[in-house]
Amino acid sequence: MSSVRDALEAATDALRAAGVDSPRLDAELLLAEASGASRASLVASPEEPIDPVVTRAFAEFVRRRLRREPVAYITGRKGFRRIELAVDRRVLIPRPETELLVELALELQPRRVLDVGTGSGAIAFAIADELPDAAVVATDLYPDALEVARENAARLTLTSQVRLAHGTLASGKFDLLVANLPYVAEREWHELEPELRDWEPRGALTPGPTGLEAIDALLGELTVSPATSANAIGLEVGEGQAETVADLVRRAGFAEIEVRKDLAGIDRVVVGQAEVWT
Repeated sequence: MSSVRDALEAATDALRAAGVDSPRLDAELLLAEASGASRASLVASPEEPIDPVVTRAFAEFVRRRLRREPVAYITGRKGFRRIELAVDRRVLIPRPETELLVELALELQPRRVLDVGTGSGAIAFAIADELPDAAVVATDLYPDALEVARENAARLTLTSQVRLAHGTLASGKFDLLVANLPYVAEREWHELEPELRDWEPRGALTPGPTGLEAIDALLGELTVSPATSANAIGLEVGEGQAETVADLVRRAGFAEIEVRKDLAGIDRVVVGQAEVWT
């Protein structure tokens, strides 16, 4: 019967050889999932023997990771700020840089929020969790993604605070519109890591040749739609896109423009605000 140390070392070596960026961390997370123990308890007890049933489950998880399937899809969940979301291949895996949109909401303290392209619901549910007085509408073009979001709404008991809808814009006047839309240019597709390129939904990553098609379409729709208005907007963008998107946001009628960097120093979120909130 192998020990925790033996299992982790063997898995770490195999994952490293396969090109996985964080082999030790991933091995620990997968063993914790297979055993039902916490990662901390496993690390604290390296000589603890592993039950054969756990060994088999862990081996299968490692085989999936060797094929570069993301850990979040293997475990079926991903933490995002204070909440945990169910995720699978129908939706993107939430990432730390997207928290900038939640932080924007915390600064502005909106009462009504529209989250466009909600996917798993990460942004919408995090805002609802941290701003309990806010009413949130979350939309998505993909019915499969909305199904995942509905499951998360029920798990998080946020069905009364977050309304899910099919489409892009929702009718109404919103204090804040946030969106993490697909922004990878087609020419960049083959440069993506296998975890993205081979596993996550392509439609949620690549909108077209330039990567700006979805953002441009949203701003165009917002400009011509008399049924929807927003006092402020926050858009997550790809590296090198901020200047162009800032210009599009300005043309859409938002006078005060700001670009915010992520922890890697990349211009990641374009913020536009009306001159006067109404």
